[in-house]
Amino acid sequence: MSQLVPFTGEEKESLHVSLDRHRDVVLWKLEGLDDEQLRRPMTPSGTSLLGLVKHLAAVEYGWFCDPFGRETEPLPFDENDENADLRVEPHETTADIVAFYARARAAADAVIKELDVNEVGKAWFGDTVSLRWVLIHMIEETARHAGHMDILRELIDGATGDHLRV
Repeated sequence: MSQLVPFTGEEKESLHVSLDRHRDVVLWKLEGLDDEQLRRPMTPSGTSLLGLVKHLAAVEYGWFCDPFGRETEPLPFDENDENADLRVEPHETTADIVAFYARARAAADAVIKELDVNEVGKAWFGDTVSLRWVLIHMIEETARHAGHMDILRELIDGATGDHLRV
């Protein structure tokens, strides 16, 4: 069952649960599909389910860790290729990318747990951002791509929805 944002929760808890709900949907959209289906480009731009997971892992690290001085692993960004983080390379396995997302999520969760929502850091483009802003931004980013994934999944096998209905 999908997590519920607490109706009377504290700000950070509510934002974190909201983010987790969308993160869980991202992973759920992969369930039951084979490697070819997960890698299959479903749009003219080449968007695939697995590519979106790779992108989300990279931005989790990029927004939660980098601005607040936390280490990240090498990220698939390329200033000469704006879609590098969305592309699944032949040597990357599904397990590799799902594990990358799990590590990024765990690193982000550690930052969320440690810092107050008012804590500030420097974004990659130089502006100051608060943890609150990053949480809101990543809820938006993850929800947006979970919606993309819903459409791609429907095109692959007809499955829809944001969580398993029990």
